[in-house]
Amino acid sequence: MLILFMIMIPLAGALAVWLIPSNSRRPLVLPVVASLHLVLVALALSQPLPEYLSAWIHLDAVGKLFLLEFSVLFSACAWYAVNYLKYRMERDNRVLCMGLQVCLSAMTLATVSHHMGLLWLAIETTTLAMAPLVYFNRNARSIEATWKYMLICSLGIALAFLGILFLAYSMVVTGLSPTLVLEVLQGQAPHLPPAWLKTAFILMLVGYGTKMGLAPMHTWKPDAYGEAPGLVGAMLAGGLANCGLLGLIRIYQICMVTDSHTFYSVTLIGMGLFSIAIAAIFLVHQTDIKRMLAYSSVEHMGLFAVALGLGGKALYGLMLHLIGNGLAKGVLFLSAGNIHRAFASKNRESARGALRRAPWTGAMFLAGFLAMTGSPPFLPFASEFAIFRAAFSQGRPVTGALVALLLMVAFLGMSLTVVPVVFGDPPKNRERTRFSETALLVAPPLALLVILGIIGIWLPEPLYQLVKEAAALLEVAR
Repeated sequence: MLILFMIMIPLAGALAVWLIPSNSRRPLVLPVVASLHLVLVALALSQPLPEYLSAWIHLDAVGKLFLLEFSVLFSACAWYAVNYLKYRMERDNRVLCMGLQVCLSAMTLATVSHHMGLLWLAIETTTLAMAPLVYFNRNARSIEATWKYMLICSLGIALAFLGILFLAYSMVVTGLSPTLVLEVLQGQAPHLPPAWLKTAFILMLVGYGTKMGLAPMHTWKPDAYGEAPGLVGAMLAGGLANCGLLGLIRIYQICMVTDSHTFYSVTLIGMGLFSIAIAAIFLVHQTDIKRMLAYSSVEHMGLFAVALGLGGKALYGLMLHLIGNGLAKGVLFLSAGNIHRAFASKNRESARGALRRAPWTGAMFLAGFLAMTGSPPFLPFASEFAIFRAAFSQGRPVTGALVALLLMVAFLGMSLTVVPVVFGDPPKNRERTRFSETALLVAPPLALLVILGIIGIWLPEPLYQLVKEAAALLEVAR
C-alpha cells in the first residue's frame, strides 16, 4: 500500500492547490506533501524485500534509488518554493504548484513500473506536467522555450513508443505471446530476433535519450533550463532527465542478456562520448548561468550513457552518480535562482560578485560547481572516480582518457562563468533588487550540499547496500 500512497498523496496535494484561492497559501501545500512523501519513501526503503503489488508494479533496488533521489530533491524544491514564490506574487502560482506535484506522482509511478507501456505513460506524464512550468515567466523567450521543449520531447517520446511496439512485435515474430512486462522480456530476450531487438533499442535510445538530453537530441535543454524558474530547472535536471535515464536502463536490462551485448555497449559509449564532447564545447563560451547548467546536464547524461556501456564496476559508479548528480543539480539551480533574483539577471556580465551581494548563495553556488565537477570531498568525485577506474580496469583506457579529458574541458569552461559570478565586483550601474537571503531560500540548497559532502566522505551502510544491489541488478543482465 505504500506505493499507492506515494503516488496518490501528490495528486491529492495538486487537487488541494487547485481549490485554494490564495496565491500566498498555495505554496504551503508543497512542503507538506514533500514531507509525507519522503516519510513514505523512507518506510519503503526500510523494507527488507521490495513491495510487490503485481507483475506490472513493484519496487526493486533500481527503482528505490531513483525514488530516493526524486523525493529528496523534490523536498528541497518544495521548501524553497515557499519563499521563492513570495517574490513572484505578480504571477499566479496555481499551475506551478500543481505541476510540481503531478510530476512527483508520475516520477514515483515510473520508479515502480515494470511494464514498459506503463513506464512510457509515466514518463510522458512528467513531460506534460512540466511544460506549463517552463512558461511560468510568460515572456517571448519562455514561450519559445516551452514550444521547443514540447515539440522535441514529444517527438522523442513518440520514438520511444515506436520502440516499444517493435519490442512487442519481436515476440509475435518469434511466436511468443506478446507482453511488455520487464522480467518476462528479460527471460525471452535471447530468443528474440536480433534485428527487431536492435531496432527497438535504437528507437528507445533516441526517444529516452531526447528526454535525458543526450546530444544531438539535447537542443531543448538550454532554452528550457535557461527560461524556467530555478526550482523548475532543478526538477527538470534532477527529475525529468533521470526519468529518461530510467527508461533507458529498463531497455538496457532487456537487451544486455542477449549475445549482441557488444553492439549495445559500443552504441551507448559512442553516444555518451559525443554528448560529453558537445557539452564541453558549448560550456567554454557560455555566459548565461542557467544555460551553462543545461550543458552541464548534457555532459552528465553522457557520462551515464558511457557508464551503462562500460558495465561491470562502472554500474556501481553510475548508481552512485545518480544521487550525486541529482542533488548537485538541485544546489546549483536553486542557488542560480537566488542569483537571478538578487541581480535581476542570469548573465555573468551583470550577475557578478554574488559573494558580496548574497554571501550564502555565492558560497553555495561555488561549492555546488565544485561538487558537480567531481571535486573531493563531494559524492560526484567518488562516483566519477568509480567510472574512470572501471574503464581502465576493463581494458578501455581510450574511453577512460577521453572522458577525463572532456570533463576537464567542461570544468575549465564552467569556471570561466562561475568565477566571475561568484568573485567579481557587483555592477555599479544596476540598482539593488529587493531580494534578501531568507532561511527557506538558503536552507534547502545548503541541506543538499551538506548531504553531498557527508555521503562523499562516509556512505551510510544502508545506502551503500542499496547502490550495490541496484548495480548488481543491472550486472545480471550482462
